[in-house]
Amino acid sequence: MRSMDSGCIHPTALIDSRARLGERVSVGPYAVIEAAVNVGDDCDIGAHALLSGPLTLGPRNRVGAHAVLGQPPQDHGYQGEPTELIIGSDNDLREFVTIHRASTKDQGITRVGNHNLLMAYSHVGHDGQLGNDITIANGAQLAGHVEVADRAYISALCGVHQFVRIGTLALLGGGAVVTQDVAPFCMVTGNRARLRGLNTTGLRRAGYDRAARQQIRALYDVLFRAGQPLANALEQLQQDPQFDGPAGDVMCAFCQSSQRGIIR
Repeated sequence: MRSMDSGCIHPTALIDSRARLGERVSVGPYAVIEAAVNVGDDCDIGAHALLSGPLTLGPRNRVGAHAVLGQPPQDHGYQGEPTELIIGSDNDLREFVTIHRASTKDQGITRVGNHNLLMAYSHVGHDGQLGNDITIANGAQLAGHVEVADRAYISALCGVHQFVRIGTLALLGGGAVVTQDVAPFCMVTGNRARLRGLNTTGLRRAGYDRAARQQIRALYDVLFRAGQPLANALEQLQQDPQFDGPAGDVMCAFCQSSQRGIIR
């Protein structure tokens, strides 16, 4: 092992001279870091990992063995343009995780936020947009252009269709096949995924008090149990003062901006 600013670089690692590594970065055996890769301070790159650029990896990330970050998008129209993958800080990207950089059909950036856990064999496709504190369990697969909001939980072996959005604190049960948007705070399961209720455990763990959970339950009842068209339900939520507040704003904004439709 050789030292680089108090980090440890295994002698079998291949690091392009144009790559930039921060302080206290550790790189395991046979890892490959290509050009146009910027690795932040205190990152740990596992054995046989492959980092391709353009890629920016923020500080204190852990990249597991055989993970592949920043490879070109799996998109027929891609012609080698310099799109990006940007990953924030304090993420745990486990063994064989794959995250592709963007196509040219959106912003040109695949983005992963902070404090996320991506378990073994999970995949984030091109142009994906992930927030913070998200958990993606083993073998879950996100197609291109998928958006996942903060604190969502995607269970093992889920498949998420391209352009689907997963709302704040939503929960996808194991093996769910998701082809429409999942509203904030909601739980879906099955193939095709169906609405199963609220993510009550996630709400408690996130610190929502009893009053806030009751308001979210009331929102849920209006949107998903009253049997009225979505437009009518949203109008009711906007006119009724009992739904004023952050949870109501998040739910209404999400539903109004849906392009693929919402699992109801």
